Amino acid sequence: MARIAGVNIPTQKRVEIGLTYIHGVGRTKARELCKACGIPAERRVSELSEQEVIGIREAIDRDYTVEGDLRRQVAMNIKRLMDLGCYRGLRHRKGLPVRGQRTHTNARSRKGPARPIAGKKKAV
Repeated sequence: MARIAGVNIPTQKRVEIGLTYIHGVGRTKARELCKACGIPAERRVSELSEQEVIGIREAIDRDYTVEGDLRRQVAMNIKRLMDLGCYRGLRHRKGLPVRGQRTHTNARSRKGPARPIAGKKKAV
């Protein structure tokens, strides 16, 4: 099992798909990494040589912000918005959608499960 950026990459998947298990690496970046390291798209992770794994690891360290550093950076950006008290920061603070989505209906993934309101009857 290849371990890159602190993440175990599944061995039976293609390299391009396996790299997406790293936080901060999507399909496009994975494709770019494969091309930069000279790895064919159809190669499986289990077929990689140790040298190719080292090449991928170095390319990620050199060119991309991934895993813990990226999570920390995103958290700091959100904290900065909240400390500023700007509109986006207030929405983060209240746990509401930040990018202008409607909240009258939907938005349940952001607001959490629906809570009953005392004294409100259902319309028949």
